Amino acid sequence: MSYKVFFVEDEIVTREGIRDRVNWRANGFELCGEAPDGEIALPMLQTLRPDVLITDIKMPFMDGLELSRIVRERLPETKIIILSGHDEFDYAQAAIKLGVTEYLLKPVTVQDIQKSLRQVAAELDHERQQREDMNRLRSQVQQTRASQQERLLLDLVVGAVSSAQAIERAEQLDLDLVARTYLVAVIKIEMVDPAAQFNYHAFSHTFNEVAHLVERDPDVFLIKKDMEELVLIVKGETGDAATAKYRELHSQIEHQTSQAGCTLVMSSGTPKRRITDICASFVEALARQRDVAHQNGHMNGVSKAELLMINQSAVDGILRCGVKADVEGFFDTFIRPLGETVLGSSIVRNYILMDVVLTTANFLNDLGGNVEHILPDLEEIARIGRIEEIRQQVRTILLAAMAYRDAQANSQHAAAIQQACTYIDTHYNDTNLSLPEVAGQVHLSPSHFCTVFSKETGQSFKEYLTEIRIQRARELLRTTSLRSFEISDQIGYGDPHYFSYVFRKHTGTTPTAFRSQAQEDAADEEQRVC
Repeated sequence: MSYKVFFVEDEIVTREGIRDRVNWRANGFELCGEAPDGEIALPMLQTLRPDVLITDIKMPFMDGLELSRIVRERLPETKIIILSGHDEFDYAQAAIKLGVTEYLLKPVTVQDIQKSLRQVAAELDHERQQREDMNRLRSQVQQTRASQQERLLLDLVVGAVSSAQAIERAEQLDLDLVARTYLVAVIKIEMVDPAAQFNYHAFSHTFNEVAHLVERDPDVFLIKKDMEELVLIVKGETGDAATAKYRELHSQIEHQTSQAGCTLVMSSGTPKRRITDICASFVEALARQRDVAHQNGHMNGVSKAELLMINQSAVDGILRCGVKADVEGFFDTFIRPLGETVLGSSIVRNYILMDVVLTTANFLNDLGGNVEHILPDLEEIARIGRIEEIRQQVRTILLAAMAYRDAQANSQHAAAIQQACTYIDTHYNDTNLSLPEVAGQVHLSPSHFCTVFSKETGQSFKEYLTEIRIQRARELLRTTSLRSFEISDQIGYGDPHYFSYVFRKHTGTTPTAFRSQAQEDAADEEQRVC
């Protein structure tokens, strides 16, 4: 990318010399204009808006200092390079106060100009990068805020947030949520001819038209998780006002999208006075849209808010303590009761799976796992419609996480038992060494340690400790003249008689006989060597 530079110099020879001899393009610039003084230059500068201004200070009509002052006010992003004579120190001080980028003393060479241009280009590059980074960050913040706002609206729709939490989060997100009445509407976008081939352009056009129309109204919140279904939360001073607002929107939306090749199935719940009843209005809208009977805010005797609440602690519980057989029961207990009406909504469907995924992801992160590598590809979630498809997706997610959990547990157990063995190898000579002590060293309960130790080593704790002690006793009997009771004490047996009993049980001989045989074997070996 090249930057624009404008050159102002009253001495024509100097101006033409610099203009023709400086390699502008090689230094990242293009000369966009020149002028003999500030008065002529100013309107040109305002039109061309160069990145860099090179100007002499002493010029007729309007000098470079006055030009720089005006440019600094009107074009604050423009960098200024001043050309000045040796005896113009007062000018130089004034220029510095104006914040000029470079100050070159005449006579200047082409090399001086090009060096300054390269420095200014580097500064411009840095500033441009900073602007891009800031714009990217600002965009990310805006996207994050919009995402958080939509998440809050989703939480309200599925009954997953208290009124106090909702109001607090709304204030943090600059979302004007407080109202006297709330009404929820569901808009389903379908092809006019169900047998016709899916028309993405028609769907997209209809979706965008509806979104554009609704988003202009500050009393209507829009949830648009996918192109198939939209959810509106309408605020009103009264129930009648909210209903009237919905009917007006209904009419406008139908008129706006009548020629799009798609049909809209719109329905609403009844107005609610409490923010936590937004969920109930939503389920009523779903029920009306699908012609499902509903009575007094209940379906199958269970409140709608209870139906839509996803029990995250239940998900976390099965991930931490459950076994494979528990997965089927989890689905039937916590998800299937929602029924076809609620699960037919892509908003609810995505929310359920999103909750399962987020809870599972947090669980895997706690274990140090790579979520993207462990969980299956989730891009198809939005297309899942039938209950059995949801069951399979939830099952796949939970089983993948549980398999990783078990693998991690086995790995952690192996490390713990290795640490325990090292501790035993070091402290075997302690007559008071016990299983509870070693289990405590690796932060396991004695009973769990006993089970894991046997699984990892193929021996019980007592068998492993005895083997270490007898192995050390053999070594001492072969290499030292220590008596049996001294060896007994050094390997952790306080009772010499018990040591002799254990030694004989494991080796088939007494300590004394073992030493005698070891000495004979050593003598025979020495004779063979000689």
